[in-house]
This record gives sequence, structure tokens and C-alpha cells, in this order.
Amino acid sequence: MKILAITNQKGGVGKTTTAVNLAAGLATQGSRVLLIDLDPQGNATTGCGITKKEALPTVYQLLLGIASLREVCLKTEFGFDLLPANRELAGAEVELIEIERREYRLRDALTSSHADYDFVLIDCPPALNMLTVNGLVAADAVLIPMQCEYYALEGLSDLVETLRKVRAHLNSRLEIEGLLRTMYNPQSTLTQQVSAELERHFGDKVYQTIVPRNVRLAEAPSYGKPVMAFDKNSKGAQSYMNLAEEILVRSQRGKTA
Repeated sequence: MKILAITNQKGGVGKTTTAVNLAAGLATQGSRVLLIDLDPQGNATTGCGITKKEALPTVYQLLLGIASLREVCLKTEFGFDLLPANRELAGAEVELIEIERREYRLRDALTSSHADYDFVLIDCPPALNMLTVNGLVAADAVLIPMQCEYYALEGLSDLVETLRKVRAHLNSRLEIEGLLRTMYNPQSTLTQQVSAELERHFGDKVYQTIVPRNVRLAEAPSYGKPVMAFDKNSKGAQSYMNLAEEILVRSQRGKTA
């Protein structure tokens, strides 16, 4: 089982879009996938066609030890399982402070599921808080979606520093799985410059797959569907299928190395 935290401390970079569509892409390729919505906004939950009101119990109950993973887990119609979230999860931030092993709650909850899934994807909130820390401590590696713009590079250096601290104090196995360029505009000179800078600094950690700006990709969440189920021929759907294939190839390469 490979656990990937999908994270970026900057919002609006396509983090939840990546989580939902990568889950669908990997499931389409035959992988057993669990998607964890760790963001109180619950966008990954609604993006899978589940209304936040009906999504009870949620990750909130799981983190507080009130419900088991099996009780929280929902099967989606898109071939993967989901641990849903809603606004209630915001309260976990305060309540976890009082709890023993607070940074390890998600990791501990996942230990019983190692045989059930090939991939676990964690959609982290766009902030460094106790929920994000739980995601990073549970993960083997992080997938960082980012736009190729100037401020993104600044945010990336902050995130790399955060990962270094988590690795030093809480999760020594944590590494960067890859950087995904999202909302890509090939006509922009700045986009091309930032993209080249990423490749220079991070080398093969930068995925070859690039996700373009795509109307169908932006529309799909309002229909409660991954883009593959909404318009499988769109550029957005093809990009996330390519990303799923790239991750599977890397994963196989890692096993044989």
C-alpha cells in the first residue's frame, strides 16, 4: 500500500481536483484506491457525488476514535472508496490538541487497511495545521500540485521546509513523490520559465504529465463526478489518466529497484 498526501500550503492550485481525478484514474487502471478527504471544506467529498450532510460518520469521528475506518468508508460509483469530510472536521483541530498521539491518529487508523488498498490518497487542507500534519505523518510521500507562477515557487520553498521538519521529528520515511504542474498555459512565457526552473531544481521528481487549463475539468465537480466520468475525451481526463499511468510505472520501478 502506497500512501500519498496531496498537499500544497497555497490554495487554488488544483489539489482537490488532483486527488479526486487521480483516484478515479488509478481505479480505472485496476488499482484498489482509498481517497481520504482531510479538508473541512469537504470538496473532495462533493466532487465524488456525496453531499456533505449525508456523509456521516466522517473522518472527524475516525480521528477522534469514535468510529472505525470501516464505519466511515463509503464506496463511490467511480471504483474507489472514500473517507468523507464536512465542516465538522474543523472542530478536530482543537479537540486533537488534548488527545494522546495526536499527530499519529490517521496513521494509526490506517494500519488495519494495509491489505485492502494499493493506493491511499489524502487530500490535505491548504494550511499547515494538525489535520495536514496527520496527513503528512500517515503518508509515505507527498504529491505537490502547483501552478507555474512566481508566487508558487515561494510557497514551494516553505512547503519543502515543512516537509523537512516533519521528516526530522515525526515521519522519517516521508519524501517528495512528485510535483505536478497544473492549470498550465503553454502560451505564457512566465509559465514556461517557472516550469523550467522546477525541472532544474527537482529533476525527475517533476512529473512528465502536465495538466492544462480545461473547462471540462473545472465543470466536473459541480456535477459530483471525476472528469473521466464527466467527459472522458477531454484534455483534463486524458491528463489525469496519463498521471495515473506515470505513477503506476514509478511505483513498479520502485518495487524492482
